[in-house]
Amino acid sequence: MTARSTDRPTAIDSFLQIATLRIELKDSNPPIWRLVEVPTSVTLKVLHDIVQAAMGWFDYHLWEMRIDGQTYGLPMEDDWGTAPRKIAARVRLRDVLAPGTTTIAYSYDFGDDWQHTLTLSDVRQGDPALAYPRFIDGERDCPPEDCGGISGFYDMLEIRSDPTHEQHAEINDWLDGYDPGELDTLPIEASLARIAARRNAAAKRIVKPKAT
Repeated sequence: MTARSTDRPTAIDSFLQIATLRIELKDSNPPIWRLVEVPTSVTLKVLHDIVQAAMGWFDYHLWEMRIDGQTYGLPMEDDWGTAPRKIAARVRLRDVLAPGTTTIAYSYDFGDDWQHTLTLSDVRQGDPALAYPRFIDGERDCPPEDCGGISGFYDMLEIRSDPTHEQHAEINDWLDGYDPGELDTLPIEASLARIAARRNAAAKRIVKPKAT
């Protein structure tokens, strides 16, 4: 029997490779950020799902990623005047990773224009006993959807803090107890666990028991 070369990764080796992903909402002050361990075998569409889950967005709107001048996103019949794109579901994260650190510009909701910086580093083999993606850390809650982007978000917080403002009651009702400084990790962990469960099902198809 010829020994299998150790230089070529197996399907399960590639499946278990992970990277550390830092997500930061651009222009947030203090920073709104998340740290997640992500599999490099996921498609960029699944990376989008991971970002949505980690941040606390609800995936109501269009989105795109930009990596080294190339745009990735959903297939669109009309390009809306945007740059030509590749379909994110057909590209795997590992195929766009650069040596060392990779930075991805991620845009969500072309109206509110939420801009995120995704930084990927420390590519390595994951722990087979753990489920990925996996939430590691983060600070501050995600802004509410449809609040007017980063400037509108901070305007709303300022109005809420000023009882004399003519829109104070309206904004206070709209925010409904929202606390930007708090981060509830349970929904994040639950959402990421659902993504991980789908991957685990795929892993079972990769590692099939040998016939006896």
